[in-house]
Amino acid sequence: MSIYAVLMLILFILSVAGLWKIFEDAKYPGWYILIPFYNFYIWLKIIKKPLWWFIFILVPFINIFMIMLMIVEIAKCYRKNGMIEQAVSVLFPFVYLPYLGFSPKEYYTYPDQLPKVNKSITREWVDAIIFAVIAATIIRTFFIEAYTIPTSSMEKSLLVGDFLFVSKVSYGPKIPNTPISFPFAHHTLPLTATAKSYLEWIKLPYHRFWGFSTVKNNDVVVFNYPDGDTVSTRFQSEMSYYQLVRQVGRERVWNEKETFGNIIYRPVDKRENFIKRCLAIPGDTLQIINQQVYINGKKAENPENMQFNYHVYTKDGMPLYYKKLMEIGISVEDIERIYNQTGDLPLTKEKINELKSLSNFAKVEPIIVPKGEWDQNLFPHDSLYRWNIDNFGPIWIPKKGVSIPLNIDNLPLYRRIIETFEGNTLVVKGNTIYINGVPARFYTFKMDYYWMMGDNRHNSADSRYWGFVPEDHIVGKASFVWLSLDKDKSFLGKIRWSKLFRFIK
Repeated sequence: MSIYAVLMLILFILSVAGLWKIFEDAKYPGWYILIPFYNFYIWLKIIKKPLWWFIFILVPFINIFMIMLMIVEIAKCYRKNGMIEQAVSVLFPFVYLPYLGFSPKEYYTYPDQLPKVNKSITREWVDAIIFAVIAATIIRTFFIEAYTIPTSSMEKSLLVGDFLFVSKVSYGPKIPNTPISFPFAHHTLPLTATAKSYLEWIKLPYHRFWGFSTVKNNDVVVFNYPDGDTVSTRFQSEMSYYQLVRQVGRERVWNEKETFGNIIYRPVDKRENFIKRCLAIPGDTLQIINQQVYINGKKAENPENMQFNYHVYTKDGMPLYYKKLMEIGISVEDIERIYNQTGDLPLTKEKINELKSLSNFAKVEPIIVPKGEWDQNLFPHDSLYRWNIDNFGPIWIPKKGVSIPLNIDNLPLYRRIIETFEGNTLVVKGNTIYINGVPARFYTFKMDYYWMMGDNRHNSADSRYWGFVPEDHIVGKASFVWLSLDKDKSFLGKIRWSKLFRFIK
């Protein structure tokens, strides 16, 4: 049993013990708290609330609010009407409920015998806001959170300006590494450029609760940026710290603050959130041959709206008509490629067919980087692996508990996992690899890993650039788009009506 399971069991027992004594204070047998469903019925009678509340206790997500509200009502029965007292009762019921029940200084009063408490309008608003913040924080941490798509890496499956919900319960919510943080801020305080939104006084190890499923091939997943542990405050996630070091050297990156800003560390839960499609899961072998992804030697299913870059040719040598391109759904950002004479467009098969209807369109040719042409910006950034975005691999995706032979040749693939993600020291002397001071011919992985790629295959910074995504970086499953706004249009024209309220595939 994990330390978290033991801790949760202890906290649950403490809460139940407190309610047992509170039931007795209210003249009900304490053991009623142990009877499923009936315990909530008795609880509602104790706080004198209508029994129809019981319906909401059975509704997922809503029941979280209801239980918090019922805890507040219990506190009121002990004449705890202060805003701070009620907030503490909701945040720390495993401490506060036993205190109310067992303290000789605290006495239960039937709700209809309590004196009326007059609250000012300001107090009522403050209470409501605090309760809403606490409830919303719990929901977005453990259940569901709203995100927006900032870049085109998932076009045309997900569009810049899509607002979506990400389910934390699909794969199981994880305990925050930094539980003390400013509400609704990710890693930086509002209205500041670099001030941290979190405190590191308490750091919790990784633990994920039970979820409805595991990450599957082709799931669209939100995760913490694996290269985001060390960050240049000037470049943030636009260019990773490690890429900057490879390009200009560590000394310049650390010393030229006017160019690179400060170099800071971020815990896992405060790294940038990325959204990509999971192409390979633990134990898979992935390879890309002339743009086609293969998983375990078989062609992978291609997303319906996947796109690549194409050379676009016209009959008169002039760019395609700007207005016509807008009409068929080509973004302004992509149209500017043509008008800046770069000659290529990211296109889906559907958009290619629509281009054929334009009067001065001639043809398109796919842009495929040939095998053997090495892109040094790609993982694992080693000349032994001369890969590019269109011809990559084969590469095996690490699986928890699996041991692999470890040698100088495959070390570049797994070194960051061993050192950074799984916390070992690694030294190479000659051809011998030492892990934690011991010669290592094999390595057993402590976590599962995943391979993420964008559907906009030529315009996506993904696993081809920074490698594997550890399981402790997985945030949740992108599930539902509720709003879609086109940044290239104005007023009501910004709303993409046909893209609203759609499930993500």
